[in-house]
Amino acid sequence: MSFKRTLVTSALPYANGPVHIGHMAGVYIPADIYVRYLRMRGEDVLFIGGSDEHGVPVTIRARKEGITTQEVVDRYHSLIKKSFEEFGISFDIYSRTTSAIHHQFASDFFRKLYDEGKFIEQTTEQFYDPETGHFLTDRNIRGECPHCHAQGAYGDQCEKCGATLSPEELINPYNAETGNALVKKPTSHWYLPLDKYQPWLEDWILNNHKEWRQNVYGQCKSWLDGGLRPRAVTRDLDWGIPVPVEGAEGKVLYVWFDAPIGYISNTKELCDAHPDKYGTWEKWWKDQDTRLVHFIGKDNIVFHCIVFPSMLKADGSYILPDNVPGNEFLNLEGDKISTSRNWAVWLNEYLVDFPGKQDVLRYVLTANAPETKDNDFTWADFQARNNNELVAIYGNFVNRAFVLTQKYFEGRVPKAGQLTDYDRQTMDEFLAVQKQLEELLANFRFRDAQKEAMNMARIGNKYLADMEPWKLIKTDPERTATVLNLSLQIAANLEIAFRPFLPFSSAKLREMLCLPEANWAHLGHFNLMKEGQALGEISLLFEKLEDSAIQPQLDRLDRIRHENEERQREEEMKQWRPSELKAATSIDEFDKMDIRVATVLECKPVKKSERLLEFRLDDGMGGRTILSGIAQSYPDPSVLVGKQVLFIANFPPRKMMGIESQGMILSAVNADGKLVVTTVSREVKNGVQVG
Repeated sequence: MSFKRTLVTSALPYANGPVHIGHMAGVYIPADIYVRYLRMRGEDVLFIGGSDEHGVPVTIRARKEGITTQEVVDRYHSLIKKSFEEFGISFDIYSRTTSAIHHQFASDFFRKLYDEGKFIEQTTEQFYDPETGHFLTDRNIRGECPHCHAQGAYGDQCEKCGATLSPEELINPYNAETGNALVKKPTSHWYLPLDKYQPWLEDWILNNHKEWRQNVYGQCKSWLDGGLRPRAVTRDLDWGIPVPVEGAEGKVLYVWFDAPIGYISNTKELCDAHPDKYGTWEKWWKDQDTRLVHFIGKDNIVFHCIVFPSMLKADGSYILPDNVPGNEFLNLEGDKISTSRNWAVWLNEYLVDFPGKQDVLRYVLTANAPETKDNDFTWADFQARNNNELVAIYGNFVNRAFVLTQKYFEGRVPKAGQLTDYDRQTMDEFLAVQKQLEELLANFRFRDAQKEAMNMARIGNKYLADMEPWKLIKTDPERTATVLNLSLQIAANLEIAFRPFLPFSSAKLREMLCLPEANWAHLGHFNLMKEGQALGEISLLFEKLEDSAIQPQLDRLDRIRHENEERQREEEMKQWRPSELKAATSIDEFDKMDIRVATVLECKPVKKSERLLEFRLDDGMGGRTILSGIAQSYPDPSVLVGKQVLFIANFPPRKMMGIESQGMILSAVNADGKLVVTTVSREVKNGVQVG
């Protein structure tokens, strides 16, 4: 089906913290590339964004900082909006869900479905903190993971083992903010009966949208195969859009219901302010000639492919998404990006450390885009891609073409003579890559598309290297003029090809070329630069990044990793509870064990064993060797040398891994599951008996 216009939305970021590289790689850079491409083609397109300012995360942040929730969302909405502007994310509007327009629109949307009987009301038991008087969300509940038994797992996910959870599965659940134990309490809410929409969703998605990305289609199929159930659209909270129903005091619209409506209300805000330019908001949301495309991360697939379409279907007057190019997650140095653990590269901080290098980050994040599976950002790769691709290929070609033109033709575009077969071969190769680039962009394959744009620069680099105009000028100035003319034409084409990906460097190159802004239709033309046209001032498009610029980033992450490990240990200790007492015994049984003190003379791993350490002890009785299975708790066993430890001296000797062990080292199991050897508070004689 052909469309007259395209409406592009990007997931609304929570206004409880800055934007990080995971957000950019997963959602905003891909959306911006696509929108810029459509605009360059002259298509009618709107790009809608905004901050999600409701829900529990912002209230948690407010309580932590001792300020109002409104102050939190005001601060982060401004910071997020500024970051997007600084990185060239070209929204037509970036608004917010606390706007008066959105509050009214979302309230009216709910009320219409309520009046038409599209919701069901149910009473369920939910986790409640009797001390604070609040019902809690999944993310605000913590406890022990039932799978890996890590302390501090969230009610929706364990960040240690990655398991998806529900609060009911947690062992000893508690309020993440206060540490208070929780109880179950009944509460009534309205639900969207997704089960009623399942047959329609199965046909609409599984039969009619097989072209969606495999990861998106697969997740939708998994949800549908599992059977859909009613989902609450309201919740007990004092921050959000009040439920517009009598008797619903203290209840607000659930953030997942409220947030996607923000796409519509933000479009309305834009169109109401500029009707002559954009027309009515209904044209963009209710006209079948509009194509709707959602850019999201994988954690939002279910909401944008199943829940939000069901809401729109329940209303009956809206168009449905034509495509939902959802990305997987971007990790950082092999670990999951986490706002709560500060394990991220924040955009506002990046620009402090790398001023003017927005396009470098855009390029690297696109090159590593997690389009079909999780991917990883590393600072080593960031440096390598900048130095080996942006500088050595694209930037090098442009700089050589400019410098040689300046040197041999006074900085003016030389006249092209007769083209050779190799010239035409280079042009044909360039055009073949251009066709592939367009096909990839149209199909949301931005990582491969950017790779093809860089291949265009490779073609230019190879052409210059093969032609060697710095040698050719000595024997054939006219041929040199043709070579540099074609090289400058390629540079002008590269400005167009890279513009969706690298808008800042493209603008810089355009200024150097002294060209007006061309559209996508000009790509592939080799007459963009006119004979005799003067070039602008030459400057490097990209600069090499030295190790000295990268090392502080690695040092920062090492520091954060250490802080997180310390915090995790503190959390585990705080939530630790003693295990149940063993069966009663007597002093006579205890007296049978000969527990003594010894000094560790040597401690080393046992070869071919992952768990055993070999202790050589001064036990005051001539010395002994004991094997202990605590290697996982002591990756550097040398730290135990010189310590006085407790051991059981009268256990019968036992051979393990060919070594005779003469006793047992006493250890305690810590809250984090690691073993800690027991010791004495002050030095005593080796061989002293404990009793």
